[in-house]
Amino acid sequence: MKEYQVILIDKNSTDDVEILNSSLWENANCLTDFSSPWKNDPISKIEFRALWDLENLYFNFRVFDTDIYIDQKDDSIDSIGNSDRVELFFRANKTLDPYYCLEMDTSTRVMDFKARPDKNFDFNWDWPKEDLKLIASVDKVSFTVVGRISIASLNRLNLIQNNTIETGVYRAKFSKKENQNYEPTWISWVDPDTETPNFHTASSFGKFILMK
Repeated sequence: MKEYQVILIDKNSTDDVEILNSSLWENANCLTDFSSPWKNDPISKIEFRALWDLENLYFNFRVFDTDIYIDQKDDSIDSIGNSDRVELFFRANKTLDPYYCLEMDTSTRVMDFKARPDKNFDFNWDWPKEDLKLIASVDKVSFTVVGRISIASLNRLNLIQNNTIETGVYRAKFSKKENQNYEPTWISWVDPDTETPNFHTASSFGKFILMK
């Protein structure tokens, strides 16, 4: 199983407003080994970083792509599901019963839900708003989605065990095809080794190691 080491930082160093452009990210390990196992098409570079400070887990997706598709008809699950986004899934164990999903676009809209095996999704479940904060930005070469998740909420959901969080890291990229429809390319940190695109499987997860 792939592993990513999450560096511990000083609690007093972080601020929600400043975290987007904080130099603290220079301390983080940079994860770049993403792929789309189901397509041969080239994908845009993705840089993922994470840090923690005993009270929060911080994450930073930077995607080197400026052709961003956002379905803006409303803020529904369907609209977010048809948009370019980055995703984090967390599980307590490999049974995936349950696991928790955060799918986030560049408008900081969040599709958060509780899931069980065989894509049994509970969209009535929400990550507590006080335990999740997102900030996004777009520049000339990339877009960035940065967030924090409280350690308390991860513990309540039994997602931290032996300083490890079993995590899936993904991206959905929508591209306009000749028929004028937008179709997704599914991108993952861990190759789940499935015949068709599927993030909702135990084999798509790796481990985040909370360093001390």
